[in-house]
Amino acid sequence: MSVIAYSLAVFVLLSAVATALFRDVLSAIIVFAAYSLGMAILYTYLLAPDVAMTEAAIGAGVTTILLLLTIARTTRPSTDEVFERVDVPAVVVVGAFVLVLATLLPDMYAVGTQDAPIWGAGVLSETPTVHYVQEAYAETHAHNAVSAVLASYRGFDTFGEAVVVFAAGLAVLLVLKREVFA
Repeated sequence: MSVIAYSLAVFVLLSAVATALFRDVLSAIIVFAAYSLGMAILYTYLLAPDVAMTEAAIGAGVTTILLLLTIARTTRPSTDEVFERVDVPAVVVVGAFVLVLATLLPDMYAVGTQDAPIWGAGVLSETPTVHYVQEAYAETHAHNAVSAVLASYRGFDTFGEAVVVFAAGLAVLLVLKREVFA
């Protein structure tokens, strides 16, 4: 990875830790929005624009607005403390998890390298796009390749995204106290 990717990863990690440690809810929401934007930029850098747009729209956009509307309609406790008390057992568990993930990082392929499995020899040498266009109808019997990808190849992912968008819409209705049920 490049210096940009490492810088983004450090920014995301620091903003995630800051979100967890801030005692003031408004500060935590603002830092969480920065975290979501950092993740969206990192996803864009890693060539996943669909995930980046979803993260920017849902994570940095809708979630931030919902959280801000929620604290605007509730009371914020005043406190003199800036940071939360650190829960040592939780830090140990998360630290162990991070160490396990860090040991796996050297085995990951760099973005865009020719020795990554998708670019290797054999069956995986064709790009997913070519495979989807050529085999979508035969494998899914869908006449539209986009529908085949969304409904068949990525069905669970699409269903999960639909559930998240529905839950966000429902949360907006509940926060704004405008119940629209047919």
